[in-house]
Amino acid sequence: MASAMLRKAWQGKWALVTGASAGIGEAIAGELAEAGVHLVLTARRRERLDLLAERLRTLHAIQAQVIVADLTLPQAPQQIFDATVGAGLVVDILINNAGFGEYGEFLRSNGERLVQMVQVNCAAVVHLTRLFLPPMVERRRGSVMIVASTAAYQPVPYLATYGATKAFDRMFAEALAEEMKRYQVHVSALCPGPTVSEFDQVAGTRTGDNRKLQSAAEVARRGLEALLAGKHWVIPYLAGRAQVFSQRFVPRRLVTGAAERMFRPAHLK
Repeated sequence: MASAMLRKAWQGKWALVTGASAGIGEAIAGELAEAGVHLVLTARRRERLDLLAERLRTLHAIQAQVIVADLTLPQAPQQIFDATVGAGLVVDILINNAGFGEYGEFLRSNGERLVQMVQVNCAAVVHLTRLFLPPMVERRRGSVMIVASTAAYQPVPYLATYGATKAFDRMFAEALAEEMKRYQVHVSALCPGPTVSEFDQVAGTRTGDNRKLQSAAEVARRGLEALLAGKHWVIPYLAGRAQVFSQRFVPRRLVTGAAERMFRPAHLK
């Protein structure tokens, strides 16, 4: 089982999980706790974090701390670092999971919200990674997961900014993975597709979307397995891997056109 593998490698170590209050972040926290990993859980919603921390402490006899932070604020990554590593905690696993999307025509979108999306999905990821990596390199031990998306593999009309941020995340993770090999630090991009989470609730649900959703627990397990194995990226479901592979043989304009038709809002049809 994945938890046994993770337990052997990471039991007793500390992990920081951003966006831990729901969805994939909550599922990753659960998988790590089952493996005996101590947790720092961070997100904006204290009540959810406190409930999750208490549940994981009770179920798995681990330590769990809560840091309430809003990653739309540029100062938040430094505050998280100061409260953990800056306070003497040794964080061996960094899970950059926090992120959100917004579905709809770019011209109809809230401009401030789009800029906040870039801040959370890109700038905060860079800032947190830059803060937490040096101690890992010094110890010659550590793991960093950056949660991207299958949206990272092609332009996605009506999710244009979100897709672009996830392309950034994937490229950033894969480049760092190569840089960090010499220091025995693993970096991996987790690229899920449709997943049971709050994403559609936050981004805005498309009508008539009948895509099969993968469970957040399965996405989390496959992502952590790949991180532990030193894989630079993972698409956690077969259909997504097939889709990404097939796109290599099709002109990008056709791929973008197909995505536009798939994601086109009902009022434009």
